[in-house]
Amino acid sequence: MIPEPAGWQLPASPLRASAVTSNLFGVVVVVALATAARTQLPLGNLYPLKAAGLFAAITGLSIGFLRRHHPFSRFGGANQTTTLRAILVALVAALVGEVRVPALAAAAVAASVTATLLDGVDGWIARRQRIASAFGARFDMEVDALLILALSVLAWRYDKAGGWVVASGLLRYLFIAAGAIIPWLRAPLEPSRRRQTICVVQIAALTIVMLPAIEPPASTRLAAVALTALAYSFLIDVLHLRRLAA
Repeated sequence: MIPEPAGWQLPASPLRASAVTSNLFGVVVVVALATAARTQLPLGNLYPLKAAGLFAAITGLSIGFLRRHHPFSRFGGANQTTTLRAILVALVAALVGEVRVPALAAAAVAASVTATLLDGVDGWIARRQRIASAFGARFDMEVDALLILALSVLAWRYDKAGGWVVASGLLRYLFIAAGAIIPWLRAPLEPSRRRQTICVVQIAALTIVMLPAIEPPASTRLAAVALTALAYSFLIDVLHLRRLAA
């Protein structure tokens, strides 16, 4: 019997060709959009490079898990839609380190709203075309996690809330890091409507916080409420996994 491949590994063709083509096209789109944005907004010379690098990191890492978790021969329209969301998220994340002006805050809000509106479309396409996979669900989740991290860092840099707001973006990664040390935290979790709802609420709250018209203390209170809800959701999952381990 051939052992199942473990860890990051390129998928076999034609899935490999389909995924690589989609992601290379995505890099071109990211660079084109970022370059076009520089003509209208006060962005640095490195902004297109930062956006392209972030997008390449997201999709490059994801391709290595297609082989085990995407049992179809094509990348599929659902994953291509998530790739489009990843383009928008990369553009938002690349705003970290740029000048703090209302125009860039508004641009972050516009990209975040578009990415959020597309959330759910990929799942609908996957179910309609019968190509739903564990890879697609995880890909979508990680794009959401990066968007939350980017928005939380931007909210902090724009003085919408204190440094504590970055915890909204770090909780997901701290949970993964803890799983590397504590085995029972690596147990799979069943899909949860509560988890999905709080994720959407978190993104929506941070997007509203980034609106130029929303200032402290309103922005601080909204960010605090959203972080509390997210921490509560993680606490429920941790306690559930602990009970299962016991």
